[in-house]
Amino acid sequence: MKAEIHPDYHTIKIVMTDGSEFTTRSTWGKEGDTMNLDIDPKSHPAWTGGSAQIMDRAGRVSRFQKKFSGFLKDDKK
Repeated sequence: MKAEIHPDYHTIKIVMTDGSEFTTRSTWGKEGDTMNLDIDPKSHPAWTGGSAQIMDRAGRVSRFQKKFSGFLKDDKK
């Protein structure tokens, strides 16, 4: 294995959306940094069965829905 080509692999703290924490090793950030998750298995619809709502940050979701509301036609002939 070549020396000096691999990223630093160190310990960081992960904070889930519900506030629970765990420690893991990663190449992200620096030793001892904290990663706060916006989406995790406790809040993402893929794991929760769709019960969680998507956060509309700065109106992006509503703008998308408004822009493409008539794109697909409901009546099929």
